[in-house]
Formats: sequence, structure tokens, C-alpha cells
Amino acid sequence: MISVSQLSLPSGIEVFERGWLSANNIFLYGDGDVSLVDTGYCAHQNLTVELVKNALLKHDLPTLSKVVNTHLHSDHCGGNAALSKAYHPQIYIPSAEDAAVQTWDEDVLGYRTLGQDCPRFLHTHLLTPGHEITLGHYVWQILAAPGHHTHSVMLYQADHRILISADALWEDGFGVIFPELWGESGFEEVAQTLDLIESLQIDVVIPGHGKPFTDAAAALGVARSRLDYLASDPDRNACHGAKVLLKYKLLEWRSMEMTKVFEWISTTPALAHAAKQLNLEMSEFMKWLPQALVKANAAQIQDNHLVNLD
Repeated sequence: MISVSQLSLPSGIEVFERGWLSANNIFLYGDGDVSLVDTGYCAHQNLTVELVKNALLKHDLPTLSKVVNTHLHSDHCGGNAALSKAYHPQIYIPSAEDAAVQTWDEDVLGYRTLGQDCPRFLHTHLLTPGHEITLGHYVWQILAAPGHHTHSVMLYQADHRILISADALWEDGFGVIFPELWGESGFEEVAQTLDLIESLQIDVVIPGHGKPFTDAAAALGVARSRLDYLASDPDRNACHGAKVLLKYKLLEWRSMEMTKVFEWISTTPALAHAAKQLNLEMSEFMKWLPQALVKANAAQIQDNHLVNLD
């Protein structure tokens, strides 16, 4: 799914709503600056470039000035390399990721841990919480948003009361609390980030996935209820995280032989952490996880293939 949000936004801001494999892209232009917040997954990188090309032509703009990544999960920065080649923009990443991107440490960045791919890219600037950045017409505050990702940031435009929340807040929850999968703190950080969001005056939230929405208070209520449910039994977060990781990979595969599905599960470190947390041997876990997607009507098994169901 790709659509330009119809929600009323100030001039110079458009949202390209993507499917679940690629995060939403926010296109901002004006006063000589053209910026894109988040760039989708690498499997969709050519489409991301095409979306930017069409937006530039539509508004008679010369080129893309900036790429800004709210965090470096592969669905938010997988188009960076392709956009760099096409337009040579400045690339901004959260400051805490500076060294890992410079050395391209896929363990620290999490791509190997999560069993995902991201083409290497070079960054030029850092996003530091507490500072500001100009994107198009508007100045945005950079806010720390740990929980889903330790180094994630959000962007807040105070004059128009707009929050680019990435995966810290969706209309129906938030992104997987990945740090908890490998024994790091995450529940408390999500709570703190939700408190920060509540302290802001917000008319529009632009999430990392799903359509933009206006009722931040209702979304916060859903998110807090979800957090309470997960934090009350960490096994729930492990189950949820494992299912999301396989579903995400299946969105890319569409269909995959079961032997290769089992191989991917057994060699993905985050899933090994989930299996350990759930007190399952890997052989048991490999059988359970695909069946969990089938039970949730997110996949089916046909001719010894795991097949995605949208």
C-alpha cells in the first residue's frame, strides 16, 4: 500500500503511507530545503526513489537536500543508499549511532541480530536530542524516544503541533520492545517516552506505520494498555517480538520453503534470545513460530512453503 495522506497538514508536508515492510516517508519542502524523513526497506528502495522523484517533479523542486532517519531499523533507513546514489543528500542519523555507522557494525546496528538487510550508507550529520533541525519550512525539535529502539528520536513541530513519532506511538500501539528480547531495559523506557508525548501539545501524529491521526490522547491510552499487558508478563513481549520478526521477513519473501524458514529462524540471534526467554529448545521454537503465524491468520503452509497472508 502506498498513498499520500489526505489528512490536513500545513503546506510543504506530505506523508507517503507505506505498507508494513517499509516505514512511512515524510516529504518536507520549502525555503530552499527538501527533506525526507525515513526511507523504507531495501526491498522497496527503487520505489522510494520513484516516490521522491515524482514529488520533486510535482512541486518543481531541484533535488533532495536531506535524509533524516528517526532510527536505524532496516525499514526506516533501507532506502538511504539508493537515495544517496540518486540525489547525494545530506544524511542525518541519531547521534548515538555515529560510530556503528562509520564502521558499519551490523551487530551493533542490529541487522544481523534481527535477521534483516540494509545496504551500507554514509552519513554526514547527527541528530542530537535537545537540538533542532530545519526541514522544509519548519523548525523541528529532536526528542529522545527510547523503548522500541534504544537510540530512536521523534521530531516535534511546536507551531503546528505535529509529532513525527516513528515507532514510539502508533494509533494502535507502538513498535516491538526489542531491547527486552536480549535482556536490556525497555518497558520503563517506553513508559517514559509515552509520558514525554503526553507532555506535548499535539494536533497531528505522523507515525512510522499506519495513517496519520489526530487523537493523540486515545492512542496514548491504547499504548499504555498495551505496555501494561506486555510488561506484566515478559514472555508476551518475547512471543510478540518473535512473531513480528518472522512476519516481517515473510512480507519480504512472500513465500519460502519451510527448510529455509527453519534455517533463518535458527540463525537469527534475536530469535535465539526469544526462545531462551520462553524456555524452549530451538527445535521446539522452530516448529512453534511458523504455526503461531498460521494460528494468527498471518500466514499459511502450502506445499511445504510458508506463505504470507495480508
